[in-house]
Amino acid sequence: MKSKPKTLGELRHSPHSEERLQCRSVKDELRENLMRRLGGGGPLFEGIVGFDDTVLPQVGNAVLSRHNFILLGLRGQAKTRLLRALTELLDDELPVIAGCEINDNPYAPICRGCRLLLEEKGDNTPVAFLPREFRYVEKLATPDVTIADMIGDIDPIKAARGGHQLSDELTIHFGLLPRANRGIFAINELPDLAGKIQVGLFNIMQEGDVQIKGYPVRLPLDVAMVFTANPEDYTARGKIITPLKDRIGSEIRTHYPATTEEAITITQQEAWLERGGGRVVSVPHFIHEIVEEIAFLARTDKKVDKRSGVSQRMPITCMENVVSNAERRSIASREETVVPRIADVYAALPALTGKFELEYEGELKGADHVAKELIRGAIGKIFLKHFEGLDLQGVVQWFELGGSLKVGENSSSAEVVAGLKKIQGLLDKTGALGIKAKDSPALAASAGEFILEGLYAHRRIGRSEERGFMVEERKQAPSMQEEYRPRPKRPYN
Repeated sequence: MKSKPKTLGELRHSPHSEERLQCRSVKDELRENLMRRLGGGGPLFEGIVGFDDTVLPQVGNAVLSRHNFILLGLRGQAKTRLLRALTELLDDELPVIAGCEINDNPYAPICRGCRLLLEEKGDNTPVAFLPREFRYVEKLATPDVTIADMIGDIDPIKAARGGHQLSDELTIHFGLLPRANRGIFAINELPDLAGKIQVGLFNIMQEGDVQIKGYPVRLPLDVAMVFTANPEDYTARGKIITPLKDRIGSEIRTHYPATTEEAITITQQEAWLERGGGRVVSVPHFIHEIVEEIAFLARTDKKVDKRSGVSQRMPITCMENVVSNAERRSIASREETVVPRIADVYAALPALTGKFELEYEGELKGADHVAKELIRGAIGKIFLKHFEGLDLQGVVQWFELGGSLKVGENSSSAEVVAGLKKIQGLLDKTGALGIKAKDSPALAASAGEFILEGLYAHRRIGRSEERGFMVEERKQAPSMQEEYRPRPKRPYN
């Protein structure tokens, strides 16, 4: 394997030709690599789900147009993940002058220190190779960010040690933006950045340079700038000033998953479900559907604040809690397979209540109550999807004849199945879910409990803490004689 060039002289005789490095900007690099990827026919970015026909084509257009762009969307819409994925469009590595704070081009350095080094050593100037993951610089905008943090400042210690004037370029301490030179600079939650700091970004976005501390020092940086923001932030915590918006080439709106299957794919990709420890985690598909449907219902529920959004992190953390509760039960029951049930979804309330903001009506009822209503609504909707048109009257009739069944949260699969077998025909209905009771007691227990919870959600049977699933005794209507029996007159005082 041929070693990498270590000096400028060796670099000149390598595939990293001088002409190519001098002429191509980072936006050209992104554009060329994107065109190559599009020509290959593969996915634009790995791990980005649900944006194939909406967001990703717009991001591709922005890159092909060499635009700085901003992603607008509510929390938990993969905005930051998408920005970080842009590094996949950078070259594997890039030659820089070794030790340079701003990743200077060996053929055309812009900082004074590198220019002096090049004059002194010429072709012996040391070079290094910067991996693409180090060419991405990200900053979360907060009100306390200063111009010095973003652009840079004069370092009096450098001036004292080197015997330089304060106005000398060698005394500059570079901020985050110059350190992103020849790479991607991302700012998250742009409206939170103070207006005067946003003004400091004007030059780099339009003229391609920055000035440090008022001294006439021009740094023609080569940076692709990208941003994220929540649309509500324009009127809430802050706003993007108009001149800065005008300099942003493309404004791209993100969104939550459009379908349950897309949401399930995201959760399976992001959630920690493979626990190890000798136990196999098997999550029934209807449990995945219920967990995702909770988020879908929350985004439209009038008791939940739609302006803050319901993050896709909610079903991810909910699913992790669901599996953990099932794992805890399997350990206690000494079962080798971890299969979540509906009871585990209710046990995941702590992963739900902190993930949404409530409107006034919701605050009156409380987050726990709202979350339980969402779970019940999700169960009812998914139950209807799988069992609409199926005759479950025999199951309902068993309860109407006085039967009751309490399914304990910590009961083993065998105990639950033994209870479900008492209900004639119940376990036969699990075939609608693709589950055969004889194949797996754990899956049968989960499916059987889902059927009972679905009937409860549609108010065909009841449920209480004491008796479990049952049918409430209906109060008998008063007879004709009782209705019209003369009432005794009340004595006057």
